[in-house]
Amino acid sequence: MLLSEVVETSTAVAATRSRLAKRAALARALRSAPPDEVATVVSYLSGSLRQRRTGIGWAAHEVTAPAAATGTLEVADVDAAFERISALSGAGSRDARRDALAALLRQATAVEQDFLWRLVTEELRQGALDGVMLDAVAEAFDVPVPAVRRVAMLLGSTAAAAEVAREGQPAVDAVGLVVGVPVRPMLAGTAPHLTAALAKAAPGGDDVVVDRKLDGIRIQAHRDGDVVQLFTRSLDDITDRLPEAVEVVASLPADRVVLDGEAIVLRPDGRPAPFQVTAARTASRVDVAELRSRAPVATVFFDVLHVDGRDLLEQPLRDRLHELSALVPEAHRVPAVRVSSTQDAQSFFDATIASGHEGVIVKALSSPYDAGRRGSAWVKVKPRHTLDLVVLAAEWGHGRRSGRLSNLHLAARDAADGSCVMLGKTFKGLTDALLTWQTEQLLALEIRRTRSTVFVRPELVVEIAFDGVQTSSRYPGGVALRFARVLRYRDDKTADDADNIETVLALHDAPS
Repeated sequence: MLLSEVVETSTAVAATRSRLAKRAALARALRSAPPDEVATVVSYLSGSLRQRRTGIGWAAHEVTAPAAATGTLEVADVDAAFERISALSGAGSRDARRDALAALLRQATAVEQDFLWRLVTEELRQGALDGVMLDAVAEAFDVPVPAVRRVAMLLGSTAAAAEVAREGQPAVDAVGLVVGVPVRPMLAGTAPHLTAALAKAAPGGDDVVVDRKLDGIRIQAHRDGDVVQLFTRSLDDITDRLPEAVEVVASLPADRVVLDGEAIVLRPDGRPAPFQVTAARTASRVDVAELRSRAPVATVFFDVLHVDGRDLLEQPLRDRLHELSALVPEAHRVPAVRVSSTQDAQSFFDATIASGHEGVIVKALSSPYDAGRRGSAWVKVKPRHTLDLVVLAAEWGHGRRSGRLSNLHLAARDAADGSCVMLGKTFKGLTDALLTWQTEQLLALEIRRTRSTVFVRPELVVEIAFDGVQTSSRYPGGVALRFARVLRYRDDKTADDADNIETVLALHDAPS
């Protein structure tokens, strides 16, 4: 299959807001793909490379190559090129990756180069979210959508599900949970407060359980006899980084088990260490024993998906929790409480926040484990922090945001000299109307631009919601906002009225 066919499909998908039209275009492309290229085509049209890590990332900006006059690149050739690039390591590998990428780009037309650049940098935003792609796979190969979702959950990816779906319904029906093969984790929706969360998770007044939401690393633990494996939310294997968690799972009274939980570094007083401490600890493969002595990881679980030959995915949460309590000691279970009123839920929420944790998750006790979906059976509630910040620049959008300024560069004011201190970027929370408005406003304030970014006079103030403040060497203030999102522009404020960096640093230094 030619890469140009994939690019044409991507362009068509980005050009329409109709979910049905997107699905139809994607389905046509999948039907025309050779069997051994279906997974790669799904990955590309979902906005990612098949290789999880290539070592290129944003360094792709530095690679230039003349464009080819005609499109002759095959999907298989592109995939093979990135496979070779991902295998490069050691001294000189950085330059080798860039040379290999340049060689690939020289074979691509200008539109194909742009497509590949956005794939490498994960900036291919065309409105082909995973739900749309799953629907397209079902349509392309005449398999029911629920069956495709189930396979994607059990195999951990939509690309893998597409390969199976192409073989037909019998192949789809034959797929089951396999201990040692990570499944997509169930995700939680969001609500602004507990009343809304309870109404969303249990609209009929059904029983719910409220879990403490820990700011750790999501882990999925698989044990098959003496073999224990640990996977992250993104399904990366981190077994060798968390010997404490391996020991906990190995000690459980079951031979084969799959558990869902969290790994988190706690302070001596039991309060959570900053998220970055946990992230750094779980990211390192070097000197694990020494790191363990300095930052031991606590392992806790909140769900169980399989026990000794019995799959529990379809069982209601109340039954899974019964299995969990029989299998996992209380010290290794996430604190939770069954509630009968909003007041009970609020008391637990307040105690959770007071203990330094980030919020709660309200869960319907009747719900199955609906992996890979962000539905209403689980709903998270966290305190909302807001800041009024100055916009320093904005990056041009992609997909449906093409032609409009999207990703905002945000800054606080330095009270000492009135300068702006950058804290990070966000494109989240922007409606179409707001995108159009801010593009007009920012272009009127333009002072200079690069290929991707328009820099502006620091005059517009925007209200930003965020989940926390973390240490960052990337920005001059030494901190960055976690999960920043736009609430509204403050036309009642000038840049002098924006929050200052001292306020942000105080949030960062507050005890957690």
